[in-house]
Amino acid sequence: MTENEIATEIVDAAYKIHSQIGPGLLESAYEAMLSHELRKRGLGVVCQQPIPVLWDGVQLEVGFRADLIVEDKVIVELKSVEALAPVHYKQVLTYLRLTHRRLGLLINFGDAFFKRGVRRVANDMPNERQSTPKIISGD
Repeated sequence: MTENEIATEIVDAAYKIHSQIGPGLLESAYEAMLSHELRKRGLGVVCQQPIPVLWDGVQLEVGFRADLIVEDKVIVELKSVEALAPVHYKQVLTYLRLTHRRLGLLINFGDAFFKRGVRRVANDMPNERQSTPKIISGD
């Protein structure tokens, strides 16, 4: 599956959860529900994956923890806040750059309107119509 196909599944699953449960729970509850729903759909999901960061020649074992990494391609950062802030978008972009991944989703279950709470974050995503997309390793 491509990053975009995976993202479609993630957004669909998140919408299903948001429409049935609504806002008001802790981020960890939405994380558990979303990871369960994605696994039911046959997708590989890793929760709270520690990501090391290399700084000044030293590998720091836990630079951050990714809420979800789906199919080892798409990073999902979950929030349960009243409104997303610009720093949340920047957070996902930093995660993508540090992991050399191309696509992330920022999903806020705290917003009453699901559409307002979903942001797609791309890190040098090629146009899918290109014949030779730029490949970035996922490690």
